[in-house]
Amino acid sequence: MNRYLPLLILVAMCSQHMGAQTLSGAPKLVVNITIDQLRNDYMEHFAPLYGNNGFKKLLSEGCVYESANYPFTNVDRSSAIASIATGTTPYYNNIVSQQWLDRSTLRPVYCVDDSKYVSSPQRMATSTISDEMKVSSGGAAIVFAIAAERDAAILSAGHAADGAFWIDPHTGNWTASPYFSQGIRKWLSDYRSANPKPTFNNKEVSNDAIATMALNCAKEKAMGRDEITDYLAITLSAKASDPGNWRTDMEKVYRGLDHTLATIINALQQTVGKDNVLFVLTSTGYTQNEPVDYAKYRIPTGTFYINRTANLLNIYLGAIYGQGRYVATCFHNEIYLDRKLIEDKRISFEDVISRSKDFLVQISGVRGVMQSPYSPSISGDLIIEVAPGWQLLNEDNQETFTARAAFVPFPIIFYGAGFKPQRITTSVTVDRIAPTIAKAIQIRAPNACKAAPLQ
Repeated sequence: MNRYLPLLILVAMCSQHMGAQTLSGAPKLVVNITIDQLRNDYMEHFAPLYGNNGFKKLLSEGCVYESANYPFTNVDRSSAIASIATGTTPYYNNIVSQQWLDRSTLRPVYCVDDSKYVSSPQRMATSTISDEMKVSSGGAAIVFAIAAERDAAILSAGHAADGAFWIDPHTGNWTASPYFSQGIRKWLSDYRSANPKPTFNNKEVSNDAIATMALNCAKEKAMGRDEITDYLAITLSAKASDPGNWRTDMEKVYRGLDHTLATIINALQQTVGKDNVLFVLTSTGYTQNEPVDYAKYRIPTGTFYINRTANLLNIYLGAIYGQGRYVATCFHNEIYLDRKLIEDKRISFEDVISRSKDFLVQISGVRGVMQSPYSPSISGDLIIEVAPGWQLLNEDNQETFTARAAFVPFPIIFYGAGFKPQRITTSVTVDRIAPTIAKAIQIRAPNACKAAPLQ
């Protein structure tokens, strides 16, 4: 038996070196579909109008987690997609929203802006599931992301992707960042020449255009054609294009989505094999609503002026600690303090925070005040929760939104590649998607992911 020991050791070492992605049972292609503002209630309401190969197939043949949510508040498209990709929250991945304030300049920065490449994922501080696929395969895994908007495409692609494509809102053409592989430029140019410009006026057409681009990319780049798992991220939209006629418009949107999903599923199952593709579908978990005149219906409402509040807070702190500009600025619903001034005056920062909270909660329209859980480089020091129904207005830049605390129901669905059909009503969080995919591929989860796989 001893003479075989070196051979057994060598086999074990080679197996470890090859990487988990080459092990049997892993899907050849993971298709991660995020639908911006998808809702369970609308999805179910229009079910009688669907065909058999879109939503119905996913719901009847997939593993459906009916009650999903995000493990943080103030979710928007960028923070949601970053959380799906990284398997963690903005506390670690740094994508707190589409925009935040740069403390050094007190000017807004966009989440995927890059001074060198114009657009890149470099502001995202952790690895993504697709990054880990690249690492485990020695770069051999093929990774692409397609979306209408650049933040969705770039953040879902990750740092190590081969490419991310989105529609330039100025030209209407598909575009990409030079941050990614230079080899995609000719392919993209050829694709633009052969395909008409997508339109944003009709969400059904836009989603179909995204699907067409994604399927062409998967075909031309031979995704899912070998034993190394590839990754295709697709972002679609369930946003109403005509909120004034939302019933008719939402029916059109969801019927269109059903058709788009059927097209994607059928095409990839035919080319890669039904048992070789893992589809993952979820929502960004928020909705954007048109402003409502609550006062017209005698519903409690009002306007909270964040800029006026920041000025009042500065006067209040000056009366306590002496003259100075303690409030540097405000942005969205956040207040930024001048940390250097507070430090120079040798004032306890925690004391300033405590007194500021006590002052702010007394102002009409404020439901609560919390200290930001995020890094000071990407967030204000104080976050104000505006009372439901109240409108926040910043008179300096005319930014406005109406606060809502309504629950947005949405699912997480795994379909294919060994996931058995079942319905699970237990509430689950979206940060568990990445580790679940990692387990299915048999690789490690993203480097800041603490959540457990769903199964």
